[in-house]
Amino acid sequence: MTNIYTAVATASGRDGRAASSDGRLDVKLSLPVEMGGDGAGTNPEQLFAAGYAACFATSMKLVAPRKNLDVSDASVTAEVGLSPNGAGGYQLDVALRISLPPHITPEAAQDLLAATHHVCPYSNATRGNVPVRLILE
Repeated sequence: MTNIYTAVATASGRDGRAASSDGRLDVKLSLPVEMGGDGAGTNPEQLFAAGYAACFATSMKLVAPRKNLDVSDASVTAEVGLSPNGAGGYQLDVALRISLPPHITPEAAQDLLAATHHVCPYSNATRGNVPVRLILE
């Protein structure tokens, strides 16, 4: 398979920096207060949430025209939880809160979300590994 794009980023850990190879991303990382940190920087879960929300929203805008739907006013909010996995490590869980225009029926919305969930690269990467809830708001 030939990649159409490859992102490259380097991080020094949860208390440090993360930067992309092209310099467009350069952020201070810190532990959240809930994990004993000062919360002065961002964290991997926030970055994952932003990426997943953007990716799902873009995928939905790709799928919607195929179903004759206009989702130009739609938005996606991702909530990424981090919890112990019971084996000494950690696991993620995700809730995607999707806001669609009111003219889209609940049935059409559910069909759109299911189809988008199969197109979105983040959804495909997490399937079977991370619980993802799609919540229509």
